[in-house]
Amino acid sequence: MRHRNSSRLSSTAAVTALLGGLWVWPAISSAQLLPPLPVPPVGTLFGTTAVLADTGTLVAGTSDVLQASDTAGGIASALTGEVLHAVTIGYPDQIDSEASLALNLAGTSIGADFVMSRATAVVGNSVGASNIDGLAINGVPIWVSGAPNQTIGIPGGLLVLNEQQTLPDGTLVVNALHAIVSGVADVAVASSMAGLSGGSAKAVQASY
Repeated sequence: MRHRNSSRLSSTAAVTALLGGLWVWPAISSAQLLPPLPVPPVGTLFGTTAVLADTGTLVAGTSDVLQASDTAGGIASALTGEVLHAVTIGYPDQIDSEASLALNLAGTSIGADFVMSRATAVVGNSVGASNIDGLAINGVPIWVSGAPNQTIGIPGGLLVLNEQQTLPDGTLVVNALHAIVSGVADVAVASSMAGLSGGSAKAVQASY
């Protein structure tokens, strides 16, 4: 049975993310575009991983709600943000997850008026989507196609919009924005997961 997540998650419809700042080591001088990377295991990419507004994992088949939100949060000397939000809702036959936030990476200003990801799994079938409004890079408006895995080059790496990846067990992971600067940082903003592995949502996961 399909449940309407719009009614249960309507409180996030009016949430807007204010720009935070990720100030890491100087940006690489020559851009090297990388292919989209698989979702990295926590803590193994660069040595330090920080997560903001993490619901934790809701076991598949569990009728429950996990949520994490805060008006502000940050990683010392690395990232600050406001209106962090993440929620995952479980039903006997469905999981709905969503998260929202925005970022500024390695001297390249990446901002948006609103950023959200959603992942829904219903009895072996999963659907993902992202809402990205007012996206701009260094003040230049960026057209968002809405298609999965739209890729845009940034200094030293790339930005993937509406990144959707399926894990080996069929679990869907949706990152509204995934910024990668080679050897410097890997930041997933508004990350949602739903499937056989259960459900979870994170406003930010940053490895650096």
